[in-house]
Amino acid sequence: MTWDILNIIGTTAFALSGVFAAMEEEYDLMGIYILGFVTAFGGGAVRNLLIGVPITNLWEQEALFLTAFVIMTIAFLLPRFLFETWRKWGLMFDAIGLGSFAVQGAIYASEMNLPLSASIAAAALTGTGGGMIRDVLAGRKPLFLRQEIYIAWTVPAGIGIGMGWISSMPGYITMLALIVAARMLSVHYGWRLPRSRPIRQQH
Repeated sequence: MTWDILNIIGTTAFALSGVFAAMEEEYDLMGIYILGFVTAFGGGAVRNLLIGVPITNLWEQEALFLTAFVIMTIAFLLPRFLFETWRKWGLMFDAIGLGSFAVQGAIYASEMNLPLSASIAAAALTGTGGGMIRDVLAGRKPLFLRQEIYIAWTVPAGIGIGMGWISSMPGYITMLALIVAARMLSVHYGWRLPRSRPIRQQH
């Protein structure tokens, strides 16, 4: 049940995030579907490759593919003024997708009895993989490479779940909410991670 709920939340949020990115770039209908699908399922594919799960397992999620397809179609058919309103929530959808898939990825690695490092990596790649592919296909600089804090917010999920400190639905939902809140606050207040000093070339 926990797995299904997180899957639905993450898939819905990232599918919409992909649709908004595609429509901002004025892609056609097929481009919108492609960008929406890779955003929603790209993170899971990257995670599976990392931890040795057959990537073909993704095709067992037929209900989620159908859910994403319906959501993307509805978003595409929205009147323009409604789309402009919804687009303002694009950051929120991306944050929800980041949080839900980070938690889901950590659970996946933990249930396979993989080490803590795998749990952290699975949280990071499941949470950011779809968005990374979306930005590359849309010709944008990936969010996790920008100055603002993004991928770092997935680490607490990997640690907490990988160490066994979080192992129940209330804990998972709390972690999801914390990641979403941290991501939104970091954007609002412009939080940045420390940067290295530039290396000056000798002449």
